[in-house]
Amino acid sequence: MIRIIAFLLICALPAHAEEEIVLGLSQDQVAITATFEGSDILVFGAVKRETPIPDKSELGVIVTIAGPDQPVDIWRKDRRVGIWVNTDEVEVDAAPSFYAVATSAPMRDVLHHVEDLQYRITTPRTIKAIGGQVSDSVAFMNALIRIRTDEGLYQRLEGAIDLEEDTLFRTAITLPANLTEGTYEARIFLTRNGRVIDEYRTEIPVRKVGLERWLYNLAHNYALLYGLMSLAIAVGAGWGASAIFGMLRR
Repeated sequence: MIRIIAFLLICALPAHAEEEIVLGLSQDQVAITATFEGSDILVFGAVKRETPIPDKSELGVIVTIAGPDQPVDIWRKDRRVGIWVNTDEVEVDAAPSFYAVATSAPMRDVLHHVEDLQYRITTPRTIKAIGGQVSDSVAFMNALIRIRTDEGLYQRLEGAIDLEEDTLFRTAITLPANLTEGTYEARIFLTRNGRVIDEYRTEIPVRKVGLERWLYNLAHNYALLYGLMSLAIAVGAGWGASAIFGMLRR
C-alpha cells in the first residue's frame, strides 16, 4: 500500500519544464521621496530550453506587477431631491492598490480563460470576493477598474512585451506617483497555445525614504505632535505672509 501511494505521489508531481524563465529587473526596489514623480520598471529576461523551439505552437509572455491588496467600498451615487447622495454599496474584500499586466500579443491569443481562472492574471480576476445587496456587482467592479485605470493605477498593456526569436523578452511598466507603500509582486508567465508552461515570481519593495518617511512615521506614530507641528507651520506661514505684505505697503 505504501509503495502504491508513493508511486501515485511521484506521478502527480509536475514534470520538469522544457522551457523556463530567466528573469532580470532594472531595479529591485523603489524609493518614494518627497519629490517622487513615478518610476519605470524594466522587466527583461530569456527563455531557457533543453530542447529545440517547438514549431507548431506560439510562445506567449505575460508580465504582471501587483501592489498590496486593500479592502474597498464602492458606492453608487443617485440624485435624490436634487442632491447627489450615496445609495447602493458593494464591499470588495481585496483589490490590488496597483496592477499592471503586459503581454507579448493580444490577451486572447496568449491566455486561455481556464488558465486565467487558475492563475488570476487579468485585472478582474485579481479582485476578490465582491459582496453587497445589489444584483449588478459586476458593474461596480467595472467602475472600480475604470476609475483606477484613469488614475494610472490599473494598466492593461497588450502587445507591450518585445519578444525576439521566441527567446529574449523585455517590457517597461510605469509606476505612477500615487503609489501605495508596501511589497509589490512581479509575476512572469510563459504560455503555449494559451496554456501556462512556466511561472516566475519575485518581489519589489516600495518604501518611503528621507523626509517622506520621517513625516509618515510622525503622522502615524505621533499624531498629536504632527498636528501641533502642522498648526505651528500654518501660523508661522500666515504671520510671515502678513509681515511681508505689511512691509510692501510701506
